[in-house]
Amino acid sequence: MLTVGEVARASGLTAKALRHYDRVGLLVPAQVDAATGYRRYRADQVPFATLVRVLRDLGVPLDQIKGLGCEPDASLVAELLRAHRIRLEAELTDVQLKLHGTDHVIAKGWQSMAAPASSVGVLDSETERALAKGLFNDVWALLEKPDRSADDDARMLHMAHASCLHWARVGTAANVVRGEWQCSRVYATLRRFEPALFHAQRALEICEANGLADFDLAFCYEALARAYAVGGDVEEAKLWAERAREVPIIEDDDRELLLTDVDSIGL
Repeated sequence: MLTVGEVARASGLTAKALRHYDRVGLLVPAQVDAATGYRRYRADQVPFATLVRVLRDLGVPLDQIKGLGCEPDASLVAELLRAHRIRLEAELTDVQLKLHGTDHVIAKGWQSMAAPASSVGVLDSETERALAKGLFNDVWALLEKPDRSADDDARMLHMAHASCLHWARVGTAANVVRGEWQCSRVYATLRRFEPALFHAQRALEICEANGLADFDLAFCYEALARAYAVGGDVEEAKLWAERAREVPIIEDDDRELLLTDVDSIGL
């Protein structure tokens, strides 16, 4: 059995942190002396204590670490870190926008920060839905265009994001999943691995959070397979492609489309 000090030295945590993690039920000692209150830990608790220290150093919230359990496998930790990375990217974008605004106020004065007009805000839902659908279809037209120019590629990318934004405002969860999926497809077509993977993962997260299955779930897996293929990770791509093929799809036409798309990855 190890003392608090020994566990602290072995894991990199402080004794104060260990006491706190005991109180919140994250890292509970194996024994507590009834008379002295001294805590004792098993040696096999040290790896989890070390993991807690690493995750806390990265800023992962305690409640999410608790959700891993005391003996998490590597896939759970990786999934947690992927979700945490997405949150950090969002926070970074927010900070960058604030820095830009701060520089603007320093240079121009606070009077320059008038309330911005938003043409998007005055759109009625029917118009916005029509925009989302029209942009989505226009992206497909460019994806299928054999002689796209660099300007076409840029326009296709902007339209995919615009369509996804409008769906997020007025569409269903399925619409948003398909918007994120299309963003991933565009980036994969442009051989941009990281954003292709980001939007594929986001599509899957929204799909799972809303209990979507069938066609939408299968295509989330297909998007992940395509993204990993672009990144050169053939084994991971094959894994997701196989998962896509295994999803039960009710409509024969939808299943045929899914299989054709998966085969087009060229694994």
